[in-house]
Amino acid sequence: MSFELPTKQWPAQVNTATIGATAEEGGTRTSKVTVGGETTLPFLHFEGQMPHPPVLAMEVLDEAPKGWPEPLMEPFADVLGDPAAWAQKCVEEYDAELIVLRLDSADPFGTDASPDQCAENVRAILEAVGVPLIIWGCGDYDKDNEVIPVCSQAAAGERCLLASAVEDNYKTIAASALADDHLVIGESPLDISIQKQVNILLSEMGLPRDRIIMYQVTGAVGYGVEYAYSILERTRLAALGGDAMLSMPMLSIVGSEILWEAATATVFLHGGTDILVMWHPEAVQHIRALLADLMAVS
Repeated sequence: MSFELPTKQWPAQVNTATIGATAEEGGTRTSKVTVGGETTLPFLHFEGQMPHPPVLAMEVLDEAPKGWPEPLMEPFADVLGDPAAWAQKCVEEYDAELIVLRLDSADPFGTDASPDQCAENVRAILEAVGVPLIIWGCGDYDKDNEVIPVCSQAAAGERCLLASAVEDNYKTIAASALADDHLVIGESPLDISIQKQVNILLSEMGLPRDRIIMYQVTGAVGYGVEYAYSILERTRLAALGGDAMLSMPMLSIVGSEILWEAATATVFLHGGTDILVMWHPEAVQHIRALLADLMAVS
């Protein structure tokens, strides 16, 4: 008796988005990253296409971290406090495909660095590495409204990814991206309706859908990962089902301890995440090997 594997043909696909601009495109990046384009659920190669594999980004802080556990700090002990050297180490030793620069120093309740000081760190990293850059604010909306436009202008033409635009504070980020040819991360809680609303607001600002990446704030394993996975999966199902305002690629930030981080990343990959932001090199190594296996399955 023969067996025919049941398959589902989806009516739509995930948008593609390209981060980074090479010299031919007016930038200085030596590589660029394209994500999205799926016509099936993650890694179901028998059912559809995954033309662009998920990519691994590594996060760099623009000042020495406070309160990090020793196992996380140890691989970067020689570069903490030097974001350009830190970024170089992530790219040259750990093969990061993207760098996330977290502008922690801008926090008004911390160092309270000026927009110009933050922009200098952006320029330093752009000079130090050739991979595309994600520029992430400090999380204080008022301060980010001051910092992100200056950093965006410092990286004009490099097609960076600016983070993050939220429902209550998206206009400045979107305007900066439009002015300087960048992409935007639309951030929401783990709530599909709010994520969709953020995407609509960014689109109404004139930002094309292929310049929006979705980020629904998730917890790590042990903090409701099953719920997080279900929301990511439902978002991807909506995209494949034809919802244009949920068809953007997804980004996830996955944690800080090696096995914890690798386990969380594995779950989120199967939920449809296109960009994983990671910290520990060993976790990155685990996930890179996993991705090679998952993408090789035919």
